[in-house]
Amino acid sequence: MSHHVRHNSRKTIIGFVTSRSGDKSIKVTIPYKTPHPLYHKVVNRQTVVHAHDEKNETHVGDKVEVMETRPLSRLKRWRVVSVIERAVGSQELAVSENEVAASVPTKSTKE
Repeated sequence: MSHHVRHNSRKTIIGFVTSRSGDKSIKVTIPYKTPHPLYHKVVNRQTVVHAHDEKNETHVGDKVEVMETRPLSRLKRWRVVSVIERAVGSQELAVSENEVAASVPTKSTKE
C-alpha cells in the first residue's frame, strides 16, 4: 500500500486588511520597503491581494496571515490562516498608505 505524502509548499505572508469587499472576501495589503535602483533611497511599496475569509472574522485594520490556495474566484488566490493582531477600534475606515508604511520595519530597525 502506498501512502501519499502531501508536501505543503504554499507561501504564507502577513499583511493588513484594508477592505471588506463582500461576504467572505477581503483585501489584504502587504507593505514592504525596497531601495530605489539608481538613487538608493528607501521606497515604500505594497502588494494588494484578495483573500478568502471563511468565518468573516476579520475587520479593517487587522493584521492577518494569509496562505496561497487554489483559485476560489476570479481574483481570490489566498485564504486567511489566522488573525495576528486585532485593530484598535472597530471602526469601518479604510487604512491609508502612510499608516501601512509606518508599520513596516526597515532594515536598520530589525537589528
